[in-house]
Amino acid sequence: MIGIPKGPHITRYSLYKRLQECGPTLPLKEGKVLSISHSENLVDLLGIKATEIVPADYPEVSIFDLGFPDSTFDFVVSDQVLEHIEAYPSAAIEECHRVLKPGGIAIHTTCFVNPVHGFPKDFWRYTPDALRLLHQTWSEVLEVDGWGNFDVWAVAVRDGMRHYGTPLASWHPLYKLAVKNDPEWPICTWVIAKK
Repeated sequence: MIGIPKGPHITRYSLYKRLQECGPTLPLKEGKVLSISHSENLVDLLGIKATEIVPADYPEVSIFDLGFPDSTFDFVVSDQVLEHIEAYPSAAIEECHRVLKPGGIAIHTTCFVNPVHGFPKDFWRYTPDALRLLHQTWSEVLEVDGWGNFDVWAVAVRDGMRHYGTPLASWHPLYKLAVKNDPEWPICTWVIAKK
């Protein structure tokens, strides 16, 4: 892989590529963003024109009590956070809904098939159906999906290549794994929902 340009690591490559595709289709393009636990990277991926990015980083801020007035933000973003929350996921999603303005958008990415990874602890796993269920009272789920395949675990993860950047060469075997999708084996999942 020496000398080949690289993208995000193999378990996030297709997720981030899809979010880049979704960005231009969002009904809202600009506004104030609440970034949950160091998730600012999603702002750039989606092409959101942030008028302000407000960090809400754990442990100083809890996703269950964000400490902002109702209808403060145009966007709430969290990248690989929901699996680590220490209470019921529905309460976290309700709190995100509360701080969004009417028509505001939440983007959450998370995992399904992943090893236990305690940062600080690991509690939950989400299928696309679970993410849709968590947002069932929102005005619209704009996108909910997942990406993964069994071969990623059998090859890349088992052999310690999970955190290496994906080679940006369509002929490369790791690239082929990074873009192969089997809906029955989602490694990462995501939802984009409108209040």
